[in-house]
Amino acid sequence: MKFQIRGKNIQVSGALKAYVEKRLGKLDKYFENDPEAIVTLVVERDRHRVEVTMPLNGYILRGEEELPDMYACIDVVVEKLEKQIEKYKTRFVKKNRTKSIKDIVPDSTITNGDEEPEVKRTKRFAIKPMSVEEAILQMNLLGHSFFVFFNAETEEANVLYRRKDGNYGLIEPEF
Repeated sequence: MKFQIRGKNIQVSGALKAYVEKRLGKLDKYFENDPEAIVTLVVERDRHRVEVTMPLNGYILRGEEELPDMYACIDVVVEKLEKQIEKYKTRFVKKNRTKSIKDIVPDSTITNGDEEPEVKRTKRFAIKPMSVEEAILQMNLLGHSFFVFFNAETEEANVLYRRKDGNYGLIEPEF
């Protein structure tokens, strides 16, 4: 597994880097190829946060945890990622009948008074055609409440969102 380990408000020591590589190395058993893991270690006041993102051939596996201890955060994130892989492994296999999971690898704004809201961040991402079921899977892997995707059936951009009742909603454009 390849690692990109970054620190925000923290100097990433050799021991911390080795611990991250050792713990995330446990996930190697799920993949035949060497996936890339982007690890961000953040310290804010007395909080430590670990964010792990692993792009896997069109899917993104993501885990995040915030605790008072950095090493405990790393342990919990690895457990979360393992559970995600186990939970969705059957869906990956069902979708790609001939493939296994090993084959898959290759902010809100507050306004004050008369100030106009402004765009604080722009995010770009590669978009690939997928079915609604794939979009639900991807949204759940990311842990987001909505997901923008290109619907392979209708050949249009759609927005999928999680409703308060636990179901999903789909927004399709109408021209």
